[in-house]
Amino acid sequence: MSHINRRNFIKAAGLLGAAAALPFNPLRAAQKEITVGFLYVGARDDFGYNQSHAEAAALVKKMPGVTVVEQENVPETVAVQRAMEAMIRQDGASLIFPTSFGYFDPHVLKVAQRFSDTRFAHCGGLWEKGKHPMNVGSFFGYIDEGQYLNGVVAGHMSKSAKLGFVAAKPIPQVLRNINAFTLGARSVNPDITTSVIFTGDWSMPVKEAEATNSLIDSGCDVITCHVDGPKVLVETAEKRGVMTCGYHASQAQLAPEGYLTGAEWNWVTPYQEHVKAAMNGEPMINFLRGGLKEGFVKTSPYGPAVSAEAKKNADAVKAKMLSGDYVIFGGPLKNNQGQVVIADGTDYQQTAVELERMDYLVEGVRGQL
Repeated sequence: MSHINRRNFIKAAGLLGAAAALPFNPLRAAQKEITVGFLYVGARDDFGYNQSHAEAAALVKKMPGVTVVEQENVPETVAVQRAMEAMIRQDGASLIFPTSFGYFDPHVLKVAQRFSDTRFAHCGGLWEKGKHPMNVGSFFGYIDEGQYLNGVVAGHMSKSAKLGFVAAKPIPQVLRNINAFTLGARSVNPDITTSVIFTGDWSMPVKEAEATNSLIDSGCDVITCHVDGPKVLVETAEKRGVMTCGYHASQAQLAPEGYLTGAEWNWVTPYQEHVKAAMNGEPMINFLRGGLKEGFVKTSPYGPAVSAEAKKNADAVKAKMLSGDYVIFGGPLKNNQGQVVIADGTDYQQTAVELERMDYLVEGVRGQL
């Protein structure tokens, strides 16, 4: 198989299972070397989600005994199943990181059942014991901490008290970021509102530009997002003289005047934990989470426009987060329909499973699910 590249293998395989007779190397306990596969839903240089994963994969590649194989632009369809099977059979991958949310069900679950000796560490899924295979795990970072800090800075810097949020899909992780950003801003000014526009998918550059312009036209003077590639949004806002808070990776170079700060991933932390466990023959890590304190996420340096007061406030909140003493989602908390979603006296720590099932927008958010 050495003369056949991965893409040709996938084409040759056609439907899953066509190459079932080909040999592959299962994971052996305490093995010294390992091949690790990474799959990205978009381009590795998108100034966003996929780039944040690719940057971490580049660091994993430097670990002794680790070989890395990567494939970008893999859609959330059966194509991801074919890509994973190719990595296992052709490259001998015994640990795979399927990085996009929509890869998990049914794609990761189906392939994991067929290749029980391969580990699948999915980013964003909610693994459940007794429901999902034991060779599958999910990891994620509490990047809502970074979005909350984005909101604190935005709350200080906004003159219109109107913020804008461009979002892909109304899934729990996205809603959690919208809500955290809004709560952070309203901790500075309770009258601030966040207008949200959902584009419908992770990468929709034209719709993202249209949404950004629409939010700016409605009076929003600070924009942020949860889409795969914030590049278009940040560049559009910068051209119109509007401030932005970044997401996934740093977009500071795209907006030298208006970039305030950003919520960034630090995926190398969970990556290394999974790789080390696999190399040492330790059990699969089925559930892994962490925030600023654990080094799973980080924040972008402040831009030149950020005031001293905003920096002081955000730094103080960040210090409490790093010590584990700050609660983002605590009651009483209402949704934007006026209904209580977190009761008075109830504080949800970041590990609370209720937050991973979030299905509402908080008070202060202008938008519908």
